[in-house]
Order: sequence, then structure tokens, then C-alpha cells
Amino acid sequence: MEREGETTIGEVAPATPRRCSLSFWEVTTASVVVLGFLVGLLCVYLTMPQSDYSFLKLPRNLQDLQILRDNLEIYTSDYTVQVLVGYCLVYVFMQTFMIPGTVFMSLLAGALFGVIKGMALVVSTATAGASSCFFLSKLIGRPLIFSLWPDKLIFFQDQVARRKDGLLNYMLFLRLTPTLPNTFINVASPIVDVPYHIFFLATFIGLIPAAYVTVRAGIALGELKSLGDLYDFSSMATLFLIGVLSVTPTLISKKKV
Repeated sequence: MEREGETTIGEVAPATPRRCSLSFWEVTTASVVVLGFLVGLLCVYLTMPQSDYSFLKLPRNLQDLQILRDNLEIYTSDYTVQVLVGYCLVYVFMQTFMIPGTVFMSLLAGALFGVIKGMALVVSTATAGASSCFFLSKLIGRPLIFSLWPDKLIFFQDQVARRKDGLLNYMLFLRLTPTLPNTFINVASPIVDVPYHIFFLATFIGLIPAAYVTVRAGIALGELKSLGDLYDFSSMATLFLIGVLSVTPTLISKKKV
């Protein structure tokens, strides 16, 4: 017999907003993850030459990003490994803890490494960061998601339940279009029982078009006036068309049933 307020395994509770309250174990888990990232960044810092690194901060606008690019270019050729490792750690950390600003990191990859290497770097780190967020949410994310997005969670749960046979296509559609925020998808997917292999494939493949747009723009960073210049009508229409094509096989199969 279920006690009042309990939910069965795989079931999402009613969409009633509640205060986000983490247990001691959940706070400890998150703290250990943060400490791991900080130790990694410290190791990178200790292998770099002595210099003034006051320019190292998360960019919040294009001006910050250009300053960061100009300074990191000095170290990219001689300390490539350290720059790459530091970049990956920061990007994955931002994705894991839903820190806004990863679009600036994608632009930075294009500015420092070019289109091909930059795309490979962005797609791999973004997928790793989304996966890290997925597993952390699986452990401690339920209170957070109920507190932040109760209505979206119910909607997502319903859509996932309806599309079990074509879930990969649906997840691809979500990654390619602004139907649901990527941050929400990362946190909510384990809560609504999206299998990790589907989450991984949809993330890895679905991020490629947007990564190409931002990385390519990073090469001409000085020409950008605002982030709005990244996604013109043509780019958005292309991404939406790809998203529609990704769910077409599912729609056709349903009509045949």
C-alpha cells in the first residue's frame, strides 16, 4: 500500500510547486563534484607559466570574450594541452551545474581552434557536460526540477510516454528546436526515464548544427555586434526544418498503425 504523497517508480508527482530542499547526502554529492572540477582546474593552473591571469573569468558579453580570446591565443600554441583541458573542464562544469554562458565558450572554440577542431571540441564537451548533468540529476535532481519546472516536467513526461517507439527522433527534435530549453532536457530526462543511450545519441547528433553555427561565428568574433547576429532567420529556419525531418519517421509510422 502506498502512503499519502508517495509515487510509484517511474511516476512523476503532480505538478505542484515546492521549495527546493536537498538532503545532506545530496549536498555532499554536489560538493564532491564541484571539488573535483576545482582540483582539475588547479592542476592546469600549476602547469602553466607564472603570469598575470586576471583575464581568466567566465565571459558574460562579447567584450569579455574578445579579451579572453586575445589573451588565450598567446598560450594556445605552446600550452595546447593545458588550454584544451582547462576549456573542457570549464565547459563541462557549466553544463553540469546549468551555468549560463556556454554559447560564449562555443564562440571561443571557433576563435582559438577553427571550425573543424572547434566543432569537435564543442560537441564532445557539450555532450559530456549534458551527460554529467544527466547523471547528477539522476542522483539529486528531483527536488530541483519539481521546484523550477513543475509544469514543463509533466508535459515532458507525457510526451516521452507517448513516444516510446520513436523516442530518439523526438529527443533529436527537442535538441534541434527551441521547444524545450536544453538545460531542462538535461535535468529532466533521467527523472522521466529517458534511457541514457537515447539521451546521448540525441545530444551528440542534435548539437552538431547549432555548434557549427556558433563555432563558425567565433572565427569572425570581431564582426559580431550581439548574440542576436548568430541566429538569423535562415539559420533558425534551417535548424527547425532539420528538427521537423527528425520526427517525420515517427509521424509516418503512427499513421500506418
